[in-house]
Amino acid sequence: MRFHIEAAAMFLVGSAHAQNISFISDPGVYGPALEIVHGYYGQWPTGIAVSSTGRMFSNYPGGLDPTNVFNGSNDAMTVGELTSLTDETPYPNLEWNRPPGGAINYSTSPPTAANYQNHFIGVQSVVIDPLDRLWVLDTGRVLTPDGVLLSATYGGPKLVGFNLTTNEAFQTIVFPPTVAYGDSYLNDVRFDLRSNISDSSGEGVAYITDSSASGHNAIIIVDLGSGKSWRHLGLTKAVRGESQFLPFIWGQPGYYTEAGMPYTSFPIGSDGIALSADGETLYWCPLASRYMYSAPTAKLRAQGQASELLAQQSVVNHGQKGVSDGLETDSNGLIYVGNFEGNAVNVFNPSNGTTLTFVRDPRINWVDTMSVATDGYLYFTVNQLNFASSTFPGTDRRVRPFALFRVKLPNGGSKALLTPSTRELGRKVASVGKVL
Repeated sequence: MRFHIEAAAMFLVGSAHAQNISFISDPGVYGPALEIVHGYYGQWPTGIAVSSTGRMFSNYPGGLDPTNVFNGSNDAMTVGELTSLTDETPYPNLEWNRPPGGAINYSTSPPTAANYQNHFIGVQSVVIDPLDRLWVLDTGRVLTPDGVLLSATYGGPKLVGFNLTTNEAFQTIVFPPTVAYGDSYLNDVRFDLRSNISDSSGEGVAYITDSSASGHNAIIIVDLGSGKSWRHLGLTKAVRGESQFLPFIWGQPGYYTEAGMPYTSFPIGSDGIALSADGETLYWCPLASRYMYSAPTAKLRAQGQASELLAQQSVVNHGQKGVSDGLETDSNGLIYVGNFEGNAVNVFNPSNGTTLTFVRDPRINWVDTMSVATDGYLYFTVNQLNFASSTFPGTDRRVRPFALFRVKLPNGGSKALLTPSTRELGRKVASVGKVL
């Protein structure tokens, strides 16, 4: 008995001493100061766009959260302008955000998403172009109240440009069913407005990722002058998610489910997109991947008989950079990428091929969309998508508010501006009311 008492006493003394041993631990933070810009207490956001005058816009996709879907009587909006630290208002107005009867067309069997060309249906991205105009990328897809992602129909998937001086739409480009399939998901967009680029009308070009969970992934190219659009790289690994891909964010596995279906790995393809500062290279990444890819933009703009083969052969794999949603470029040519698993934003340097940590903070989880502004800051939304009901264990664990942060860019970095010549500038800014 005495032996046991002595042994127990020695154990307690040893345990007490063990608490005095110090080990190295993860500091959890790195890089420039993380500044709070906005708290989203209402609807769940993805995109952020910041104009040269400091106006900020976000979108609330009905294709990822059914509470963002306008049902004909609720207060849901899919595009908003941030008006204070915690407030947003529908942009450009309520009418654009309220398709008649709601965003779901119940007259078809099965139901489909509505297809109004002059109303938003399910917006996934908002972007400020080099001429300080706001572009709205509408997937034309929304979720039913029980989480079924409805097919798009012609008129719903579109790209709409707004003049921020008048807050009026100056151009609407509707995608044909041969470009935006019913199960496509138009995810993000970047703009090159140079008038002298090859295989274009001289009015500028947009590049879009199709992140479809059904495998119809591709890069979509749009001639902003003619309104013509086409797809490239649809048969390549570079735009598709990896089989059995499983990220871990805040220690939780990222299995995926939809409308109560069995769990699977993330099926999302080409998602994040960034245009090099000189406009000659397009970067993108599938969501279900740790790899980033690129291709020369000239190969993507080409439409000749051999253009698809040459585009496929031009793709470059830049290696692993972390698990990312959005991408962004600065004027120094650096490519910023999310790193969910590291609570961070990383930075890829094309000049030496390295990917390093840019900023890290315990408040960062799912970095959704990034926007470099002319004020020299990188803005990004953190929206807890990894805690939504579409991920394991199938319950909504998101905690409001969702966040908009910003960090100062290194080495005087700012927004990369691919603008037309001075001679063309006035005509482009003045164009109003164009529908293609």
